[in-house]
Amino acid sequence: MSRIAVIPGDGIGAEVTAEAVKVLRRAEEVFGLSLDLVDWDLGAERFLRTGVTITAEEMETLGRDYDAIFLGALGDPRVPGNEHARDILLGMRFQLDLYVNLRPIRLLDPSHSPLRGVRVEDIDMRIFRENTEGPYVGLGGVFKRGMPGEIAVEEDVNTRAGVERILRAAFEHALLAGRRSVTMADKANALRFAGSLWRRCFEEVGAEYPEVERRAVYVDALAMDLVLHPSRYDVIVTANLLGDILSDLAAGLVGGLGLAPSANLHPGRIGLFEPVHGSAPDIAGTGTANPFAAVLTAALMLDHLGEARAAGAIRGAVDASIREGETTPDLGGGLSTAAAGDRVCDHIRD
Repeated sequence: MSRIAVIPGDGIGAEVTAEAVKVLRRAEEVFGLSLDLVDWDLGAERFLRTGVTITAEEMETLGRDYDAIFLGALGDPRVPGNEHARDILLGMRFQLDLYVNLRPIRLLDPSHSPLRGVRVEDIDMRIFRENTEGPYVGLGGVFKRGMPGEIAVEEDVNTRAGVERILRAAFEHALLAGRRSVTMADKANALRFAGSLWRRCFEEVGAEYPEVERRAVYVDALAMDLVLHPSRYDVIVTANLLGDILSDLAAGLVGGLGLAPSANLHPGRIGLFEPVHGSAPDIAGTGTANPFAAVLTAALMLDHLGEARAAGAIRGAVDASIREGETTPDLGGGLSTAAAGDRVCDHIRD
């Protein structure tokens, strides 16, 4: 039995999470899985109702009593400071030490890519983003706020232990998944101190994996080359901020964030799984949100739980839906969110 905490999220988060749960239930039925899906009341509604984002006890319970967390997108215009999203999402990443942000980028249909002449086999990469360091740790401050001479300082934190473990996770994945290369992106020509640490660690860790080709590339050059030659890349590993940007750029090459699954991992521990398209309050309640990123994230979660056969079937079902044009309007189809989820379920059954 795998115990999964389900946090529906805000806006379209709740709508697409419902479809992911529907697909998980169909996979459970078809493949004989044993999933204990437990709803959690965390999000904007609770924060507005109680003033509480997430308690220390709840965070401890999630880390101790669950095998995975499925999180819908957070964000609500009624909470302009987004306090609840920061405390819940970033809180889990940092407090549960989920140092790997994994973003699989796979082209499902060339018609959804902005690139000319691209083939399905040309884009199939994994981006490993360091998830607990960098500028996102919140160190820094503001002096003379609101004055003409205002100064804002944001610290970029990189530890040898943190850099080594994300690099090792990327090389381990490449080795186990039969991927031929790992590319490390940095800005070592401008950020000398952090860049030096990442470059030295990359060579040292990479030397432990002689079977895997390695190369270090400046992030601006990599961003351009991803658009020009995406087929060159198998596994990309990089720092927190750079990975945040590169993973969204890469998602744009395959059709956008509506097709982009995501996982936050600490190998051997609980994983947090979330589609990263945002809560899109402008279309919430219209029934037009694309559920495929949430469904593909559910497949990623099943991989983490050791249910590779069911995960593969879900991915195949999404592929079939896209191939047959059974999609929401953002991908050129005419189905509602729920109808698109139903078609994925039908393909799993078939």
